[in-house]
Amino acid sequence: MPHNSPEDRVTEAFEAERDRLRAVAYRMLGSHADAEDVVQEAWLRLSRQETATIHNLAGWLTTVVGRISLDVLRSRQARAEASYDNRLPELVVTVDDGPAPEDDVALADSVGLALLVVLESLRPDERLAFVLHDLFAVPFDEIGQILGKSTAAAKMLASRARRKVQATERRTAVGQEQREVVQAFLAAARRGDFEGLLRVLDPGVRLTADTPDGVVVTLGATAVAASARLSAGAAARRRVLFVNGLPGIVAWREDGALLSVVSFTVAGGRITGITVVTDPAKLASLDLPDPE
Repeated sequence: MPHNSPEDRVTEAFEAERDRLRAVAYRMLGSHADAEDVVQEAWLRLSRQETATIHNLAGWLTTVVGRISLDVLRSRQARAEASYDNRLPELVVTVDDGPAPEDDVALADSVGLALLVVLESLRPDERLAFVLHDLFAVPFDEIGQILGKSTAAAKMLASRARRKVQATERRTAVGQEQREVVQAFLAAARRGDFEGLLRVLDPGVRLTADTPDGVVVTLGATAVAASARLSAGAAARRRVLFVNGLPGIVAWREDGALLSVVSFTVAGGRITGITVVTDPAKLASLDLPDPE
């Protein structure tokens, strides 16, 4: 058997593209596990394809990964809770000591994760157009083919997505106001102040809880406020810090056992998203500071 058969060359070419394809799928889906599944599916489709008919392998693979990711995003819309299983698979916790240096690696990682939170607000076709064009420089005619739309329509989708991302990024830059909103939320939760909680929660706030029994999503300010008021008394000690580049807290029980890690997305002076991790397996894997 020849050492460098056509099959070997296709495998080598695919492996050379794998990291880029995984990055495309991760920006689309916000989940490393889902991204790996998409890339594996792309490989299976390539293995069934007559490769002599593929003139641009990198472009062909990008198109396939884009289409599979788009299908996943659209199916998530039908099952909203399913998109949260692995949305932030690696929690990056950094101490809130004021502005961090620009070249801080943890900060750079968290900014990337914060972008994923912003991308969650986009429609699937907007997200695909923005990610492929703005982050990976895929031409609009190719994006249009993936979406089944014209080149002009693809440009319009990317432009609309870009405006949404820029507007959200302006509102969610971590600053003193965001910290104050989070502090007001925590104070109201400790007091059991339902009206105080409603004042700082966006009407459409989404609470995502990663628990030992799976991911639970709670929608709306009234339901989230009720949940926060009920759970506020469980923590004996808290420490305010950054979680994935967002204002957050770590909470411990009276006996020193880790209770939860929480992050808050703040926009326009209100909390629009809360992510709570209470799954002991995930908490045990985190590198966390000591209680203050």
